Amino acid sequence: MSEANPRVVPSQDAGRGNIRAAGEPTVFEYAALRVVPRVERGESMNVGVVVYCRALDYLGCRTHLDERRLHALDPSLDLEGVRASLKGVDAVCCGGERAGQAAAEPPGRRFRWLTAPRSTIVQPGPVHAGLTADPAAELERLLRLLVL
Repeated sequence: MSEANPRVVPSQDAGRGNIRAAGEPTVFEYAALRVVPRVERGESMNVGVVVYCRALDYLGCRTHLDERRLHALDPSLDLEGVRASLKGVDAVCCGGERAGQAAAEPPGRRFRWLTAPRSTIVQPGPVHAGLTADPAAELERLLRLLVL
């Protein structure tokens, strides 16, 4: 494969002869991030999305807090705690020093860590799959669809 041909992009499995054309849809996974103010009530509000695309080595997340709606669910909600939790999600998503122990992990492992079930105020929803040629654009679309 020649680097001069921008239409062909190697996948993670390129060593096994798997290549895909640039702009060709590929599988991605995503999960909504939810704030669950009071677990006993079972109410939640979507506040973000995490997107992972193995073939393009992409992991991204976007969040948006609607404080007024969150306070409607629970007037005593600790918004600073929610913001801190979302900053932690962003740090793990981005990797690097801010990610703590997850810093050295590849994007796929960080996505699995972010989407593992947990009993915290910020919880991931179920993981879904789709096809996209542009995971960053898909992240923005999902944020508009599921959160805003």
